Amino acid sequence: MPRPDLLSWHDPWVAAPFWLIATLAFYWAGRRLYRFHAAWWSSPLVVTPGLLILLSVVLHSGYHDYLSGTHWLMMMFGPVTVAFALPIYEQRVIILRHWPLLVVGVLVGSSLAMLSAWELATLFGFDGALRLSLLPRSVSAPFAVVVSAGEAILKWLPLRSNLARGALLGMSAHGAGVAAAHRVGREEGSIAGLVMILAGLFNVLAAPFLAYCLR
Repeated sequence: MPRPDLLSWHDPWVAAPFWLIATLAFYWAGRRLYRFHAAWWSSPLVVTPGLLILLSVVLHSGYHDYLSGTHWLMMMFGPVTVAFALPIYEQRVIILRHWPLLVVGVLVGSSLAMLSAWELATLFGFDGALRLSLLPRSVSAPFAVVVSAGEAILKWLPLRSNLARGALLGMSAHGAGVAAAHRVGREEGSIAGLVMILAGLFNVLAAPFLAYCLR
């Protein structure tokens, strides 16, 4: 039972503006921290959700309370994804030349990601519903942030072409990887954005089939 003095946090008129302001404030603070000390743990993608989870526990609030004020942020994923079309169009010659490699890489990478998520969930003893929910969401923010440290990863792996570097970041770290790829180069960023979109489409189509097979 929630404490009586915290019942007001479940009121949509209170929760909506509060969680919106908290999200924006924590993200702003995370960006300032990352500029001061750049590390995987200081990334806004880690700091913001961590602080929001802590705050929700303290206030005995749930996901529905949080979503009441921040649902419009989720709606921005659509326009942001569409914005990837311009750099992809600019690199259309390279993409058309190497599309078989890109398609095969996305198919193999997405399949391995979903299967590894299932096996790890099984190893940790998660129930069936939770395991199935992890299939289309194979890269969580903390891992994506580490992988998207583009320069470090690219130094370790012998990837000489812009195509390979962009595909690596887009496939392994999704949105964070696309941002890192654009810092490396425009061509890498375009390829990373395309690979992320193709991986998302494949996950949407393949996840129900894999879920049916793994039940």
